[in-house]
Amino acid sequence: MILYPAIDLKDGQCVRLLRGEMDRATVFSDDPAAQARAFQDAGCAWLHLVDLNGAFEGHPVNGAAVEAILAATDVPVQLGGGIRDLKTAGMWLDKGIARVILGTAAVENPAFVREAARTFPHQVAIGLDARNGHVATRGWAEETEILVTELAKRFEDAGIAAIIYTDIDRDGAMGGPNIGATAALARHVEVPVIASGGVSSLADLIALRDTGVVAGAISGRALYDGKLDLAAALRALA
Repeated sequence: MILYPAIDLKDGQCVRLLRGEMDRATVFSDDPAAQARAFQDAGCAWLHLVDLNGAFEGHPVNGAAVEAILAATDVPVQLGGGIRDLKTAGMWLDKGIARVILGTAAVENPAFVREAARTFPHQVAIGLDARNGHVATRGWAEETEILVTELAKRFEDAGIAAIIYTDIDRDGAMGGPNIGATAALARHVEVPVIASGGVSSLADLIALRDTGVVAGAISGRALYDGKLDLAAALRALA
């Protein structure tokens, strides 16, 4: 199981939100590139980036910070937030992003997601963010009636690289991930599922790994708060 350290970008800074609320952001670093290098030096195999402003505004906002991270690191990077068309997806892939994450578009423009997956094979993931099992969009600001499992099945044959499943109510709350829901989704589809939201301890990571079906886990706040030691976690998962 791959552990993805998370760097969430807001106004050029590295932050973490509480349950997706932009006005409840904690700034952890003014230098996202330095934070990315620190994660790489600890041994991570991937980085997970989110342009939070972009997710709300519908277009890239923290581009300078993303490019600085790409220049400072060698590990593959996946990026979500504000990627709503092929031009933007292609732009980021050309700049060196290994995998783009499409979230809102999966609900509002599924044809685009399928076209992106065809155009950029193995480089497109979808982010399914949910409250009580229902998908939320536009930076989690808008909730839908669509079930996560239902939406995931719609894209199973599209050629996407991964599904990133976030339980919004767990995100940034340090209360542990929704292991049951994540494992249920992973068993429901053939596409690799990456857990996000609430991963706050080594025990959480081991529990996700031991489901036998979860392909990866994203952690942010626990790494910044020191509750999860990245190097030790990577050794335990190796």
